[in-house]
Amino acid sequence: MTEIDVLIPTYGRKTGLAVVLTSLFAQTFRDFRVIVSDQTPEKQSYLDSIEIQTIVRALRWRGQEVMLLRHPTRLGMAEQRHFLLEQSNAPYVHFIDDDVLLEPEVMERMLTVLRQNGCGFVGCPATGPGYLHDVRPHQQNIELWQGAVEPEPFTPESLPWDRHLINNAANPLHLEQKLVTETRPVVRYKVAWVGGANVLFDREKLLSVGGFSWWHRLPPEHAGEEVVVQFLLIRKYGGCGILPSGTYHLGLPTTVEDRRRNATELFAELIEETEGLVGTRSTSRS
Repeated sequence: MTEIDVLIPTYGRKTGLAVVLTSLFAQTFRDFRVIVSDQTPEKQSYLDSIEIQTIVRALRWRGQEVMLLRHPTRLGMAEQRHFLLEQSNAPYVHFIDDDVLLEPEVMERMLTVLRQNGCGFVGCPATGPGYLHDVRPHQQNIELWQGAVEPEPFTPESLPWDRHLINNAANPLHLEQKLVTETRPVVRYKVAWVGGANVLFDREKLLSVGGFSWWHRLPPEHAGEEVVVQFLLIRKYGGCGILPSGTYHLGLPTTVEDRRRNATELFAELIEETEGLVGTRSTSRS
């Protein structure tokens, strides 16, 4: 068993997937397996393309196991993430979207913080390089963790929504310039959520709050599935974002165009349902 299962949902983004896999090939941490779930229509699927296969072969030659799975029926991102989680068995699962570029130290840095703090997740916000000259001090009111990351049992009524502003545009890079130093090489900060592009989870803790097993309660067109999971984990175990994020958004068009239905509407009922589920291992499909 590897230490980390890297879980990558993909749809219609051959170039993006190639960039992510190349980023994984360059990681300083190497004890991981890669699992890709492709929902691209059959005639357009690119898993067998020379671009993807070359990187996959290089990863396998170096010792990484790579699973390329077809999961064509689109039932929404929550179901896609649930499917990927079902394929995993590593102590940690690393969800990475198919539209980011990672610096080589990212996975090693995230795992170190997660082990040291024992929290539910560590996330790295995806920075938009196109916003490098757009400095937004009014969105940079960052709250740093001084001690270990701890649970924050907020309710739907007390959610600190404004924390998400930290992750907008190029704010993470501008804050990194101010806060990261030789004596403080990694900064941990408080989040409401840190997005879904690059998040490392403690797998058992993720399963204990139900994972994404509630996917069937949402229509295929929805958003926010990663947000509500992070809400639940922060409430029970704590979670944090870190700088440097080392994560760059490629700026590709969204594949989730209809966002009118948001999974966060399930937060209140999921709190009630998961109170007695700590230690649950099952992710059986509904």
